[in-house]
Amino acid sequence: MSQKKIDPDMMPVQERMAVSRRDFMKIAGVFGVTSTVMAAAGMAGIITAPSLAKAANSVYEKRFKHPAKYSLKFGGADKDARRLLVNRIGFLDFVRDLEERTDGAMRIEYIGANQICTEMNAVSKAQQGIIDIYGCATQNAAASAPYYNVLDFAYMFPSRASIYHFLFDPRSNALLREPLRKTHKVHFLFTGVEMRNLFMGEKFRDKPLITSIEQLAGTKNRSTGTQLGIIAMKLLGLNPVPVAWEETYDALKQGLVDGQETIANAIPMASMTPVTSQMVGLEFFPGTMHTAMNATVFDKLDAEMQEQMMESAYYTQSYIQGLNEATMANLTGATAPPVKGTEFDKHGVRVSIFSPEEKKKCEEMSAPNFVPEPWEQWRERLNKWAGGIDVYTEIHKIAREIPADMLADNVEPRRWWRS
Repeated sequence: MSQKKIDPDMMPVQERMAVSRRDFMKIAGVFGVTSTVMAAAGMAGIITAPSLAKAANSVYEKRFKHPAKYSLKFGGADKDARRLLVNRIGFLDFVRDLEERTDGAMRIEYIGANQICTEMNAVSKAQQGIIDIYGCATQNAAASAPYYNVLDFAYMFPSRASIYHFLFDPRSNALLREPLRKTHKVHFLFTGVEMRNLFMGEKFRDKPLITSIEQLAGTKNRSTGTQLGIIAMKLLGLNPVPVAWEETYDALKQGLVDGQETIANAIPMASMTPVTSQMVGLEFFPGTMHTAMNATVFDKLDAEMQEQMMESAYYTQSYIQGLNEATMANLTGATAPPVKGTEFDKHGVRVSIFSPEEKKKCEEMSAPNFVPEPWEQWRERLNKWAGGIDVYTEIHKIAREIPADMLADNVEPRRWWRS
């Protein structure tokens, strides 16, 4: 029986990259990393070195046809070309749209692969003026810019749709963006949206599928930099352990930790699928891989360029809203069961989405409206930064204005900076 031929455009994008690291760097050396990465992100079919060089040349000529009025550096932490083809969080889509929207008056140099900043120091590098724009998880940004913790109260958001609804709502300015500017001098642009779950390592390969919080009691789990996320993990008995992202693969493989809290698309992006055995759908706080910039740099742009920057942020936020949902299901396989041919399907990652009853149990174990005492100090601190607003209560209310079963890609985009 003849084997069915696979359409290259239906293959996972990382499998279409038939370009060695050496050849990629040679092409980038001629046309620049940003033009090369943008070219790769926009290509269909099998990506070979000759086709990439041709596409990079075309992108380069388009980007440099006019002299730039503003040139900014974008630090993308560990997100190199291949990773941005897997985790579609908008970094390059934003750069491409902004440069085209301004006809080259704004030019962005994208620097990933941890060459200029990491997940943990991206905010501080922007505050120091080393980079102008940065992309990282808000949960890691919270380690050095603690107002980011405002997103991470346990079960404040009931779904991914509720997060989008909040982000597009103009009330999010007073609750998120303005306090970030005043407290940490950063200007929030847009973000990818998932919910953070547990991803178990090799220890759970042959164990029963986890369907209750009791099955996780006593486990050790790698955590990010979010202080509020760590409170939630402790209340749920998940024993957070600080492990560097670069060391997490080996920790999961060798059983040094039982699992990790992260987002689904990060697993194939970081090539951790082979050491991941189960996805446990706790959905206990957001997974927001965001893009922001130095607020002083934004304020120095002329009024027209500021408006174009915001329009590109709006475009990117609404564009990745559907794209990220599709990637979770059709590339990663974060569905129960995983779609056939996805990364989770190929590597035998079992997916457990907690029942509404089990999620309610977890909420009652950890959420501030049920267990207030562990959160009181942080609530007081965040409220003060927000000018006296009870931020948890207000965000909690906004997050429940939409139907509980609304799909994330059905939330209507709004220009949040306009009332």
